[in-house]
Amino acid sequence: MKINGNEIRPGNVIDHQNSLWLAVKCNAVKPGKGGAFNQVELKNLLNGSKLNERFRASEKVEKVRLEQKPHTYLFDNGDTLAFMDCETFEQVELMKEFVGDAAAYLQDGMEVSIEFYEERPISLDMPDQVILTVTDTEPVVKGQTAANSFKPAILENGVRTQVPPFIEVDEKVVISTGDGSYVKRAD
Repeated sequence: MKINGNEIRPGNVIDHQNSLWLAVKCNAVKPGKGGAFNQVELKNLLNGSKLNERFRASEKVEKVRLEQKPHTYLFDNGDTLAFMDCETFEQVELMKEFVGDAAAYLQDGMEVSIEFYEERPISLDMPDQVILTVTDTEPVVKGQTAANSFKPAILENGVRTQVPPFIEVDEKVVISTGDGSYVKRAD
């Protein structure tokens, strides 16, 4: 689907310079002299490189539609991670480098969304939060209950994070998959 250069919005995926690009930031600019343009920060979905590009309203760009499919995480297979399509039950293996830091938060049976472009996986969307058990942390010290004090903790997946002083070993906590930060105690 062709759209004008000034219609590009953050989150749009476009075909530009024979590659797939995700619009990260967009800024409509109307200079005092000359025509208006859309200053767009793009991220390449295939290799991760970044690009700043100007698109005029008269320019046409190809907006790409990605197919999102729900998948269930099955197991770690060394260098790859196995997922099963929830509708067709076909297995898909993704390289650990492709999944990145999010791989540490995958749990057996976790449902994720994989985006495909022409049957090729482009990205993996994780749940925003996961529940993990604290395996190691320092004991609470009396008098160290300042409002914003945190202490280091190691979670069951081996990831280090900061937790409030009242969290103890074997407690379940909710962790943000985006940055690995503590959110709250698990219910």
